[in-house]
Amino acid sequence: MKAFVAGATGETGRRIVQQLVKRQIPVRALVRDLEKAKGLLPEPVELVVGDVLQPLSLAQAIGDSTVLLCATGASPSFDPTGPYKVDYEGTKNLVDVAKANNIQHFVLVTSLCVSRFFHPLNLFWLILVWKKQAEEYLQNSGLTYTIVRPGGLTNEENPQEVVMSVADTLFEGRIPRTKVAQTCVEALFQPAAANKIVEIVAEPQGKEKTWEELFANVT
Repeated sequence: MKAFVAGATGETGRRIVQQLVKRQIPVRALVRDLEKAKGLLPEPVELVVGDVLQPLSLAQAIGDSTVLLCATGASPSFDPTGPYKVDYEGTKNLVDVAKANNIQHFVLVTSLCVSRFFHPLNLFWLILVWKKQAEEYLQNSGLTYTIVRPGGLTNEENPQEVVMSVADTLFEGRIPRTKVAQTCVEALFQPAAANKIVEIVAEPQGKEKTWEELFANVT
């Protein structure tokens, strides 16, 4: 297994990279700024320069990777096309290059509530709408996929258990980014994670379950 990570220098992406390194999986990290990435990502990671909005750069960057994890996301800005470009077009480009390179498993991080049009986050240039469009493009691609929809993301660790549910059943809750990263990496190893959308939050009253149980319970 060799992992290609898009959005590798973001808060969630870098934690995904850390989890992959922990599991001794070779990583190719897609970065736009090489110098910035060197200060953020661990030593054994192979840094490749490219941009999700430039398909030709992706074709070169993906190399001999066998799995792809995408944690990209539009940054808040005054550009109304940001979410369309990054969350939809960028993901679409990654799906296309993954198909062309026979990627075995594509893990995509989106968000809770992507199916709810009347959601406050859609005031940010319809960001949830474009994330949902990206999900559907991946689902229709023929690739083996896992779509991870986390609740509100926090940088702080906590001992709370991961609660995992089927699509469009969790509408509130928070989760540490490290637990999101663990979920993404575990999806690569759990046969029950294939071709599923999973929604995740962390709850103090959540019951302790193995990753195998968590994914198997989502039907």
